[in-house]
Amino acid sequence: MADIQYYGTGRRKSATARVYLRPGKGEFKVNKRPIESYFPNETLRMIIRQPLQLTDTLSKLDVLVNVDGGGMAGQAGAVRHGIARALLEFNSELRKKLKRAGLLTRDPRAKERKKYGQKGARKRFQFSKR
Repeated sequence: MADIQYYGTGRRKSATARVYLRPGKGEFKVNKRPIESYFPNETLRMIIRQPLQLTDTLSKLDVLVNVDGGGMAGQAGAVRHGIARALLEFNSELRKKLKRAGLLTRDPRAKERKKYGQKGARKRFQFSKR
């Protein structure tokens, strides 16, 4: 029983999260630390818990996450995406609920690259007519 686990990979911006769901009582570990110490911001913790609250599995599963790259918001988004994908492996009937909430779609927005001859991705150097 203890070796049952469900896996999901989540990505957002340049962050990648490897999420493992195991039957348990709702413990959260992010990079071997409690979620409260890794994500001190309550808003980010709320974002992460969204798929579990939506499917009423918050107190039924333990969540183990290895997250890498990006910043806090990107990592939180990656963890949420990974949890949603792992929940599908846990129970494929949750797909409709998760899909309707938009939790299975990978957010494609990423930083636009800087272009040569310019100051940034969009910003130009000041134009001088004379």
